[in-house]
Amino acid sequence: MNWVVLVGSVRKGSLNAALARALPDLAPDGVKIDLLPSVADMPIYDGDIETAGFPGQVSAVGDRVKAADALVIVTPEYNYSVPGGLKNALDWLSRLKTQPLKGKPTLIMSASPSTMGGARAQYHLRQVLVAVDAHVMNVPEVMVAQAHTKITDGVLTDQGTRDFVGKQLSAFHGFVKQAQATA
Repeated sequence: MNWVVLVGSVRKGSLNAALARALPDLAPDGVKIDLLPSVADMPIYDGDIETAGFPGQVSAVGDRVKAADALVIVTPEYNYSVPGGLKNALDWLSRLKTQPLKGKPTLIMSASPSTMGGARAQYHLRQVLVAVDAHVMNVPEVMVAQAHTKITDGVLTDQGTRDFVGKQLSAFHGFVKQAQATA
């Protein structure tokens, strides 16, 4: 089974990127997890650009999402919502004729130095994913609060958090298998 990960942060020392990089090691047996290119690689959505032809990086990400068995989105929270770069990437993907997000088993997680752990961003992201008809797993949720105490030098080191994320990935594995069986 192949999953892809879209990271909502572009910051070099991103806690969310560190969480995303930990996922392949925490994946259930038989699951391969690959990170997608940075959301910063996509231009700001513009209908005139779309009319002229989709940028290659948008089409490439869309193809990878479409081919994957599942999508994991790891996002920080900016001003009680998702970062603009992530929203922009989802807007671009929603415009592709192949509709790579439609029906796609999707998992959301976040990491934050705050005690909220990105809860409000996840709520808003769920609203966006309804519009593109993604198939989002609701529970269990992962919101890594005070992530700066659990990530050292860009590596998720806190064993309790690693175990917790691993349990979510195992539950998502079952969710994806069930979605495939009913497709």
